[in-house]
Amino acid sequence: MDGLFDGVPGLWAAVVVLPATLLGTLALCRLAVRWGLVAEPNARSSHEEAKPSGGGVAFVVPMLIVLGLSAGRFAGAPALLAGGAAIAALGLLDDRFELARSLRLICHFAITGVLVAWLFAPSALAGAVMTLGLAWWLNAYNFMDGIDGLAASQAIGFAAAALALGAASPADPALWALAAGGIGFLCFNWAPARIFMGDAGAGFLGLTTGALAVWLWRNNALPIAASAILLLTFWFDATYTLVVRVVTGQAFANAHRTHLYQLIAMRLGHGIATMLFWVHFLAWLAPLAAAATAFPEWRLAALGVAAIPLAFACLKLRAGTAASVPTPPGATGTA
Repeated sequence: MDGLFDGVPGLWAAVVVLPATLLGTLALCRLAVRWGLVAEPNARSSHEEAKPSGGGVAFVVPMLIVLGLSAGRFAGAPALLAGGAAIAALGLLDDRFELARSLRLICHFAITGVLVAWLFAPSALAGAVMTLGLAWWLNAYNFMDGIDGLAASQAIGFAAAALALGAASPADPALWALAAGGIGFLCFNWAPARIFMGDAGAGFLGLTTGALAVWLWRNNALPIAASAILLLTFWFDATYTLVVRVVTGQAFANAHRTHLYQLIAMRLGHGIATMLFWVHFLAWLAPLAAAATAFPEWRLAALGVAAIPLAFACLKLRAGTAASVPTPPGATGTA
């Protein structure tokens, strides 16, 4: 299909995914509640009322179709298709039936382990490290899907920047599909959200962005440091918060609202918090990722510099500390 878009290879994927996501999300806004896909208020997310969930299916399905259509050109497409379908199906079951945490983790490691072995064929040690990292990343992505528009924004930003900074590669249709799916869903998920993507969408985005970042690195299309900078908001906030909760003796496995993004959203609102993500991404992270791509000798330095504002904000707002959570007037929980 790239022949139809010779000037911009892979653009056909966006043409397929964007309208499909828009139509699918619109339909799910009406059908999710009927199917029992509802996010009730809980102790983790930052909403005060129940909303339709499972909307991630609207971009997962067309993206899987794109991966299937790309298999002839992109050797990694079958592995991403199988892994993405498995993790999305697991997430959808969790959205509907609330699976046990231990079962979810076992499945996460099994799915990421098979994906790593199939996609990268690494040594045993490298495979174990990559599996652990990818499993952590997809869980971190799910942790960070707690306010309107944020998870979709991270996917859009990563995919668009990877296309702009990376060398053209067979994975370009997957990146175009990722950006288009995020944009289509964001039309319904921007504050105030009409629907949430749920674990089906967040898990899929986590697995896909992580696997694509590693694939681009191993195929010399985009340095891993550049991808780490582009994804820094999510992995830094999730990791910092977890470490603080462990060190301070909190029940770190329990649901909470002490991530940096949650604290900002409770003070300023979801829309402003997500807008701040975009300002930070475009003005700080994307230029530093470009520097890491252009100057190999400065990659680690660029990554360290990129983390400074987030580190300062986490310290300032005491991310990870339960006592730092404000109680807004009338708040009864989140969804």
